[in-house]
Amino acid sequence: MSTPLVRASGVRKSFGHLEVLKSIDFSVDEGQVVCLIGPSGSGKSTMLRCINHLESIDGGELTVDGDHVGYERRGDILHEIKESEACRRRTEIGMVFQQFNLFPHMTVMENLIEAPVRVKKEKKDIAMARGRDLLRRVGLETKAESYPRQLSGGQQQRVAIARALAMQPKIMLFDEPTSALDPELVGEVIQVMDDLARSGMTMIVVTHEMEFARAAADVVVFMADGQIVEQGTPEELLNNPQQERTRAFLSRVL
Repeated sequence: MSTPLVRASGVRKSFGHLEVLKSIDFSVDEGQVVCLIGPSGSGKSTMLRCINHLESIDGGELTVDGDHVGYERRGDILHEIKESEACRRRTEIGMVFQQFNLFPHMTVMENLIEAPVRVKKEKKDIAMARGRDLLRRVGLETKAESYPRQLSGGQQQRVAIARALAMQPKIMLFDEPTSALDPELVGEVIQVMDDLARSGMTMIVVTHEMEFARAAADVVVFMADGQIVEQGTPEELLNNPQQERTRAFLSRVL
């Protein structure tokens, strides 16, 4: 058996007295698409942010491709590493947020090449060539010289996906990437994510888009109250949930 690309074991996270993640265990194999679903406040986005160490964990272990993103083991104890080293490891993990977070003073192409050139020290012409390929991939090849304010929300989110891919990550994390979009723009972003899933990219997606989960996911994980209630294939979990808490949630959203 191959080692999972992402492995969470007993992961705990609290904000003050509020326990947000309560001993989470799950794994993601290379090439898998895993969708995290559940009510607001269930810990889905926090779990995602812990995977790339935007949030530190309070207990348990969390690895990506065998490495602790924000920690190193010394004996039996995990020690938090320097932020500069955490940033280096984070470059292998692409993340797309609810808000697009594009640099407003930069063109689309400048947004795409900023991190590869400055962080990975790539030559500008190589980064631009990849940027052009990625813009074709997300259907925005004519927008390289546009500024974010000149794009629709759906176009901005597609640029954000291309920007994350420009770092050639091992895995892509999506935190409710369509929640800030007008309904008529959701489809164009879902199409890009669908294509990415079919290409074999490992993806963890926090989403309320149940049809995307049904069509693209290998595994659907239902979270509530900081815990994994159940998980399974889309057919198993969405069509025949075993837990009453899952059934109650799905009855409201499907």
